[in-house]
Amino acid sequence: MLKYASGRILAALPVLLLVSALSFAIVWVVPGDVASEMAGPTASAEELERLRERLGLTRPWHEQLVGWYAALARGDLGESILLRQGVGEAIVERLPVTLGLTFLALVIALVVGTALGVLAAVRVGKTADRAAMGAALIGFSVPDFWLGLVFIYVFAVQLAWLPTGGYVAFGDDPLGWARSMVLPAATLALSQIGLFARMTRAAMLEVLRQDYIRTARAKGMPSWVVVIRHALRNALIPVVTVAGIACGVLLGGAVVIESVFSLPGVGRLIVGAIQRRDYPVIQGGLLLTATIFVVVNLLVDLLYAWLDPRIRHGGR
Repeated sequence: MLKYASGRILAALPVLLLVSALSFAIVWVVPGDVASEMAGPTASAEELERLRERLGLTRPWHEQLVGWYAALARGDLGESILLRQGVGEAIVERLPVTLGLTFLALVIALVVGTALGVLAAVRVGKTADRAAMGAALIGFSVPDFWLGLVFIYVFAVQLAWLPTGGYVAFGDDPLGWARSMVLPAATLALSQIGLFARMTRAAMLEVLRQDYIRTARAKGMPSWVVVIRHALRNALIPVVTVAGIACGVLLGGAVVIESVFSLPGVGRLIVGAIQRRDYPVIQGGLLLTATIFVVVNLLVDLLYAWLDPRIRHGGR
């Protein structure tokens, strides 16, 4: 297992290097002069030149790339032009909001999606199967931002059960945190519920056809024991793999959801930076999001290998 884990970690390093290079390349692929875009139309020539020197844009691109990697090695993501603070500091302040939202959405998607998939597989071809897959398809098709507005109108405005937006830190008030996060997390999770439901259903149907399942039934085991303890445990292996991809999708979707529900997370920070052309923040935010996605997929690969020994032994 240690050899397999070392190989997967080494394989992830080139991806992280490529991601950091692409984040650096933003200032080169943006049309026009980055300094002019950031300073605005009223900036003088002297102000533009000082900003170019501050950003390092007067040096050759290869020197800037080396400087970018050197700064990353020191944990320095640069300084936000508009926030007047370090990009790393700005991201760290907002990171708990985004991670909390993504984690809660992933838990909701896994629990609800898996339950729907098991129900559909056990009742295959029946009304429960069609209803579960229909609900999963609807959830997968509805845009997140539209669903978020509907949830706000129904549960916050009409029923007044939950707040329309805003954020309460978990350390200050755990119940207030849950109330502020449940709507955005449910909105973000709905599209992935359909994915988990379809994957669980397909995996369960395959496992339920196996000989050991028929043997367990023939021994007189209760149906729920066969489904939960024997079938579901093996069916969850491909679902774990999909969870890594879903985590990346949820991280990307958090950008929109944080804006809809006024959550002070990294996604909203990136959106504001794009609107105000604060390129250091854009670079740092994209680099962080991509790094989290790579690390999560690495952890999923290791978990997959732990669950299925054939993976770490090359299929033998």
